Amino acid sequence: MAADSSITANDRPVDLDTGDDLDAFLATHDVALVEFYTKGCTLCQSVEPVLGTVATATDVAVATVNPRTDLSLVEAYDVRSVPTLVLFVDGAPVDRLAEGFVGVERVLELIRTHAPDRVPEDD
Repeated sequence: MAADSSITANDRPVDLDTGDDLDAFLATHDVALVEFYTKGCTLCQSVEPVLGTVATATDVAVATVNPRTDLSLVEAYDVRSVPTLVLFVDGAPVDRLAEGFVGVERVLELIRTHAPDRVPEDD
């Protein structure tokens, strides 16, 4: 399913299909967290609730994309393992987590490092 432009940053993670979808998503959000995953990856599935929490707890747009549907994404974003979480600021990747399962606090820490105003202080 392609990105739905009616979905705001605080609703839920957006499923993207292609690099073009990703480009359009990044063009409309100045801070975005993107999970690169593959179907059947149990670690990726375990990160899904974390992404949902991050999407609702922050002012950061969250999306997921399977690079197997657009292999150019593997090279473009140096995806060597899944899940890989990439934080984008103004359309450019600024940091990543590619260490398997990560919890909400670790993801919030990543966001605080590069966009502290996007994470509420009480989180």
